[in-house]
Amino acid sequence: MKNVAFVFPGQGTHYVGMGLEIAKHYKEANDVYEMANDIMGMDIRKLCFEGPEEVLVKTENSQPTIHTTSIAILKVLEKYGLTGDVTAGFSLGQYSALVYGGAMKFEETVKLVQQRGIFMEEAVPNRRGKMVAIVGLSRKDVYQIVEDSKHLGYIEPSNFNCPGQIIVAGYNAAVDYANELALARGAKATNFLKVSGPFHTMLLLEAGNRLRVELDNVTVDHPKKRYVDNVTGKFYTEDEDLKDLLRKHVFKPVMWEDSVDSMLEHGIDTFVEIGPSSVLTPFNQRTAEKHGIKVNCMNVENMESLDNVLRYFDKVK
Repeated sequence: MKNVAFVFPGQGTHYVGMGLEIAKHYKEANDVYEMANDIMGMDIRKLCFEGPEEVLVKTENSQPTIHTTSIAILKVLEKYGLTGDVTAGFSLGQYSALVYGGAMKFEETVKLVQQRGIFMEEAVPNRRGKMVAIVGLSRKDVYQIVEDSKHLGYIEPSNFNCPGQIIVAGYNAAVDYANELALARGAKATNFLKVSGPFHTMLLLEAGNRLRVELDNVTVDHPKKRYVDNVTGKFYTEDEDLKDLLRKHVFKPVMWEDSVDSMLEHGIDTFVEIGPSSVLTPFNQRTAEKHGIKVNCMNVENMESLDNVLRYFDKVK
């Protein structure tokens, strides 16, 4: 089947028990967890399956555990011969997409994303920054809210998730004020993210630069699959510096809506989200609806969702 995108979720999608069902049923998935344990020198498998939540939620732990779970589930889909023509990932999910695309190796990225998490955590200490999702306002409206909040500290849009859902991030006072402005100006809802800092803003520039040094110690090739990058929201071309894009993505906004736009323009009509939770699936659906395009959006995170996807692909063969 053609016109399929394999997409991978990012930070914040973790939960205790993620990947447990599939790893119990499939050696291919369990082997990925065992490999991660050996590489990391810690029990990634137990952390995913049993927690505790207060340890799992730490950025330096959530990034490698989510990445491991995504790759573990991917191996099961590959066992059944399912493939994506295009791949993309949301923030952290880019590393899973690049492993799938043959540009990076899981054995190297699982440790790398832990370092990425540490660098991001250390960039803005003492919880001086935060992030809030704004629902129901246009990009123009959100940009104006950001502009009107800058007098209280650094702030900028950090995630363009889908039509009508944009996240802004920055120092606490500015983000709190932006939240109030958004509600006063007609936002349907706002929601503060349970994260430790203002990710994907220029406040994390140093974290991106530290990551760039580490990227020189791992294999980074051109993807073998067509890959959509978060920084540009467009298909990667071989004249671009992939390592520098990964550096920039730490402090640049996540252009997920734009990424889905690019995939839709390419003719993608089926999106399979691979990893814990199903955060990207509604984003993909809403972005397609904006264009009046009918797409199939599904996710794989447990046995039930795996069975649903397998039945779907068996039906459309």
